[in-house]
Amino acid sequence: MYILGIDPGIAIVGYGIVKYENNKFNVIDYGQINTPAGLDDVERLAMIYRAMCQLFDAYDIDEVGVEELFFNKNVKTAITVAQARGVILLACKHREKPVYEYTPLQVKQGVCGYGRASKIQVQDMVTRFLNLKSVPKPDDVADALAVAISHAHANKLEKTLKNIIKK
Repeated sequence: MYILGIDPGIAIVGYGIVKYENNKFNVIDYGQINTPAGLDDVERLAMIYRAMCQLFDAYDIDEVGVEELFFNKNVKTAITVAQARGVILLACKHREKPVYEYTPLQVKQGVCGYGRASKIQVQDMVTRFLNLKSVPKPDDVADALAVAISHAHANKLEKTLKNIIKK
């Protein structure tokens, strides 16, 4: 299964594509979608949409995991991130890719086994799970890979539970 993990943002969208098969991860690609601060929001959102479509054209993605919006005190930032997230979800819908959404706590739980893990702990586990030489940078990219890993673990658990219930 090919999983695309997304850490949404307006300036930087982190993405990570992993192949999860037989309880093993293989990194396919990871990186960031950047939008310049000087552009108006509509153009930035269009850039994110086009970049998402390019990812779907380049890779045979089976499922997408997207981090849910973490709302802090800056309302303006929260609104623009929510808009970017909406464009990402729209691109997934247009390409008929199933989307699964995870809170930051769920991502930490899925990667570290502990929902209150630190960012450094999550990055360390991402590096270990994916057998990387160093932590992917910027943080948005490592976070996107964490979402993909978390989705793989959640998906495996869901399938296991369904099999238990059938028996």
